[in-house]
Amino acid sequence: MHSPDLDRSGVPPEVCWGMSSEASRARSALPAIDDRLVEPETRYEMHDGELVYVSPADRPHASRHLQLCALIEAHTGPEVEAACDQLTRTSETDDAAPDVSVYPDDPHPETGGRQLEELAFEVVSTESLSKAAAKAAKLVGRGVRRVFAIDIERSRALEWSAALGAWRELDAAGHIDDPALAVPLPIDALIHNAKADDAVARALAAKHNPVFESIRSQDRTKSRAE
Repeated sequence: MHSPDLDRSGVPPEVCWGMSSEASRARSALPAIDDRLVEPETRYEMHDGELVYVSPADRPHASRHLQLCALIEAHTGPEVEAACDQLTRTSETDDAAPDVSVYPDDPHPETGGRQLEELAFEVVSTESLSKAAAKAAKLVGRGVRRVFAIDIERSRALEWSAALGAWRELDAAGHIDDPALAVPLPIDALIHNAKADDAVARALAAKHNPVFESIRSQDRTKSRAE
């Protein structure tokens, strides 16, 4: 069954993330992103004013969730933070948590609280894409720049298009390249149920991680000594 929230036109996704002055004023009138509607550290979210219980995950969702967290952490730099299941107030009636969020490390210059996510990721099944679409639309409406879904049943990655109001499938051989990421994130690593070790190692090497560089230096020294 085709999802009504998945665009299949084949047109390359060109989404403008610019914010009009009217939209900016509307968003400034919204509650703070950390102004809670639900009790933190519980399994509840608020969707359109309705309290919703979020069930714990089973395999393979739980395994992919852990893999996603490892990949995002490895591909971000020191100027941003990554969080798992962190609540974000998106409207007067919505308080929900993306599976993984990426947001600036610096506190908000006006509120002193955390800043809004730049990126959000959801692990989904094909059947739950419509629910994820509603969540993505609200996150983008709040100001989150990009929202992605990892469809574990069909081994594909999708990005929400605000312009089209639909998910767009990403090239499995491509990368997610974004200012919030220190190095491009390979989509292949996101969609396949495998250990994240190789992709994490490549990211650490590309970032010139100090521990990674130290090990390299020790190996070179040992090689010369031999």
